[in-house]
Amino acid sequence: MTAQAAETPTLAEEDRLRADLYNFLGVLLAGPPDEMLLAQTASLTGDDSALGQGIATLSKIAKITKPKGVESEFNKLFIGLGRGELLPYASYYLTGFLNEKPLSILRNDMAAQGLARAENVFEPEDNIASLMEMMGALIVGRFGQPASLEAQKTFFNKHIAPWAGHFFADLEGAKNSVFYASVGTVGRAFMEIETEAFRMSA
Repeated sequence: MTAQAAETPTLAEEDRLRADLYNFLGVLLAGPPDEMLLAQTASLTGDDSALGQGIATLSKIAKITKPKGVESEFNKLFIGLGRGELLPYASYYLTGFLNEKPLSILRNDMAAQGLARAENVFEPEDNIASLMEMMGALIVGRFGQPASLEAQKTFFNKHIAPWAGHFFADLEGAKNSVFYASVGTVGRAFMEIETEAFRMSA
């Protein structure tokens, strides 16, 4: 074992699974899933918990979902003519407007963490997909060392907790949601677990 390997903290299995779920939600919310991602989603299984049941339902729906259908659903929900049914941005949920103070606060915190928007991404950074991916990146240390629990908690409580649960509940009940209704269920259950876990870590 090299000295460098000895310094790298091993990530607990639970944290790797948390990061995987954040990344999975981020990918599903960044764009409509292709055939491969739908097949991977269809192969998931869940336990008897609210999150596990949500994952089992999502898996069942993925089995009967076609890429063309889910692309149409994604467009109606998030793009639409002029705008989609939902605006998945922290600024909008917290202030009623896009590109507001929550976005500038997030950009400052991203710079401090060494996170930057990918050059081929034009969406504001405070969209739900980016925030899910950032949280996953912080947990595993994709841009350096894995973030401490305290740093994760600070980021989550500042940028995700105030609005993500509300967004996922809206996604569950959105008029155009079918596949994404179960994504909303999984997201809402996961946000509840994370909120409670961070609260208990105080």
